[in-house]
Amino acid sequence: MANSWFQFQQFRINQDRCAMKISTDAVMLGALADAISPREILDVGTGTGVIALMLAQRFPESNVQTVEIDSDAASQALENFRSNTFSDRMQLCEGRFQDFEPQQNYDLIVSNPPYFPDHLKSSDVQRNMALHTDELFFEDLLGKVAQLLKEDGQFWIILPPRQMQDFQTEAVKKGLFLKIKFTLQDKPGKRIQREICAFSRSQNEVETSGIFIKNEDGTPHESYVKVVSGFLLGFKA
Repeated sequence: MANSWFQFQQFRINQDRCAMKISTDAVMLGALADAISPREILDVGTGTGVIALMLAQRFPESNVQTVEIDSDAASQALENFRSNTFSDRMQLCEGRFQDFEPQQNYDLIVSNPPYFPDHLKSSDVQRNMALHTDELFFEDLLGKVAQLLKEDGQFWIILPPRQMQDFQTEAVKKGLFLKIKFTLQDKPGKRIQREICAFSRSQNEVETSGIFIKNEDGTPHESYVKVVSGFLLGFKA
């Protein structure tokens, strides 16, 4: 059973009321998502709020807006925001992303979205909402992102390779093009588990890099250490 809280170097996340606990996916996206001096940041489906908090730590001049549909997760994320030193720069909107109508556009938008449209569901309604795309289809997500992203902004997302391929196809239809791709593997030689990608409105040659979590002997790989340093306990910046 997952811990009810998770301690980072600069903040603590309580997660007992959230269906999706702290994961490698969230930490990697929070550490890698980037834009040029972003002042306005949006986290879609914030869950525990971990990605938003990591971005607030990384970009001290930014304002971080979040959206969360699940009421329990939203209230817990808000508590996590208020209990840290970045609270004055963080906001939360509870509701569907499709209905979100902010007063500004964003330099950086991130999302660790549900991606199981064709898997059997459990009896846990909250977990189904976090894992399955019923409430936020890729087309809906991309349509709203295209509306809210600044002309020179970047949209970052993490997905398994098959779903990322589908997502990239839909993104082109909305005028968003793959710019940066990180592949994530447990160890060198193992299958790619996730892809962390950036999309923008301009078409350029795609920058691709690989990240490995562990070496063959089980010790942390240097590519992983470089990404999580400054966030996870035991990994110095």
